[in-house]
Amino acid sequence: MELFNEYIREVIITLFVLVILIIVRLLIAKIVKRFARISEILEHRTRLVIKYFNILIGTIAIITLFVIWGVKPENIVLVTSSIFAVIGVAMFAQWSILSNVTSGIILFFSAPFKIGDTIKIHDKDFPIEAEIEDIRGFHTYLKTKEGEIITYPNSLLLQKGVSIIYPEKDTREFTD
Repeated sequence: MELFNEYIREVIITLFVLVILIIVRLLIAKIVKRFARISEILEHRTRLVIKYFNILIGTIAIITLFVIWGVKPENIVLVTSSIFAVIGVAMFAQWSILSNVTSGIILFFSAPFKIGDTIKIHDKDFPIEAEIEDIRGFHTYLKTKEGEIITYPNSLLLQKGVSIIYPEKDTREFTD
C-alpha cells in the first residue's frame, strides 16, 4: 500500500493520459470518417489512414508516459535516436515504403482522383492510360483498356504528371 501511495500522482496522471488517448483516437477517427464520407472515399482506405494516426498518437502517449514515470528526457532521446538509427539502416534500401505510405495519406486527403476515374500518367518511358481500380496504402491498382492490371506505386502518382480523362459527352442533337 505504501508503494501505491508513493506513486499515486504518477498513477492518476497515467490514467488521465490514457483517457485523453482514447478520446483523441475517437475524435480523429470521427473526423477522418466524416472527411471520407464527404469525399466519397472507400472505407478500407479510411481505416488505413485511421490506423496510421493511431500509431502516431500511441507513440506520443508512450513517450508522455515515460516522462510521467521519471525517465529522463535525455534517456528518451538516446533510446529514440538509437531505435531510429537501427530502423534507418534497416530501411535505407526500403525508403520507398515510407514514401509510398506518405503518398497514400496525401492521396487520401487531397483526393485528386478517385476509384473509377480513368487517368493518364505522363511518363516518358512508360505512359499509362487506365482506370483506377483501387487505391491502397502503398500502391494503386490500375486497369488498362486491354484488361491488364497494373500495380503503380503511390509515390510515383504524386511525382508524375497525371491527367484525369473524363468521358466524352455526346453533344449531337437527336430529332425524331
